[in-house]
Amino acid sequence: MLDWFLDRILDAAWSYIKRTPLDKIKEKAEKGDAEAQYNLGIAYYRGENFSKNYSEALKWIRRAAEENEFPEAQYFLGFMYHDGIGISQNKTEAIKWYRKAALQGHVEAIQFLAEHGSANAQYMLGAMYHVGNVVVQDYSEAIKWYRKAAEQGNASAQYDLGCMYDFGEGVPQDKAEAVKWYLKAAEQGNADAQYNLGYMYSRGEGIIQDKADAIKWYHKAAEQGNASAQLKLPETVRYYSKIAENGDITAQFNLGLMYDNGEGVPQDKAEAAKWYRKAAEKGEADSQCHLGFMYDIGEGVPQNYFEAAKWYSKAAEQGNTDAQYHLGFMYYDGEGVPQDKTKAIELFRKAAEQGDADAQNVLKRLGKAW
Repeated sequence: MLDWFLDRILDAAWSYIKRTPLDKIKEKAEKGDAEAQYNLGIAYYRGENFSKNYSEALKWIRRAAEENEFPEAQYFLGFMYHDGIGISQNKTEAIKWYRKAALQGHVEAIQFLAEHGSANAQYMLGAMYHVGNVVVQDYSEAIKWYRKAAEQGNASAQYDLGCMYDFGEGVPQDKAEAVKWYLKAAEQGNADAQYNLGYMYSRGEGIIQDKADAIKWYHKAAEQGNASAQLKLPETVRYYSKIAENGDITAQFNLGLMYDNGEGVPQDKAEAAKWYRKAAEKGEADSQCHLGFMYDIGEGVPQNYFEAAKWYSKAAEQGNTDAQYHLGFMYYDGEGVPQDKTKAIELFRKAAEQGDADAQNVLKRLGKAW
């Protein structure tokens, strides 16, 4: 165990012990309270204000770890086995208890196992650094641990490492490197990697464009239930076309998306606008926003800021953050609506309050809070 890990654990437990009478801790421990059992074990381990007793420390730490599956206790029990404290040294038992703690998200246990070569722990630690869960977000550390796990064949790490190269998180964006790692994960059956690999083949990003290979990987992902992949398949287009013609607004929107992005069909912006309009006229907010965007930039329909603002407004009134964001710009610049910067800020705030990162960034640049 690293010294700073041990110091942190002991200090945290000791702050509890010092403010709680020892007889109260013992009483709660005897009644099966996991935290009390653990802290009583730490009290015996440290031996401050009474005799140090490793046997008693081991007894109470073990009870908390075994009876209550308390992760701090499982980790500390691993430490005692690892260093032979109060019991014969046993590295196999130590690893067993570290793993139990790691499965409950105990960061020091995960760190220990990762540093000792566990691919699963390396992946878990990478994921924690990637999103900033328990530890401070650090893309460089995420890359480091994902790579270690990926090189040992961990499919999840291969997929996430591919994503980081795909989007340039912690490394320079490199589509070819992304494809390399997606392929490794996809070949092991990772459905998300299969989908992303299909997308890369369909777009010719990081690899020579190959529609047949794109469909092949979409099929593999779709067979595992990946909904995004299912939307890319030609048979899905036929299905959506049939029910869209019968007035299903979800199918109409999805069919619009497929024509918009050329997924499962040749890209056709005019056909996309047609299906968005059918759903938009029935009040489907995402379709209203997409149709507004097509009028905004003149794709599939003649550019018309008034029509764009009309459809953005309908979607924004339903809480669609993309529509609120785009409509905000129209008010800010006076395009399709009278210029009104106060209204624009109000719309940006509505989107930002719902977590829209683009709207939040605009407000930051404008020096406005949300």
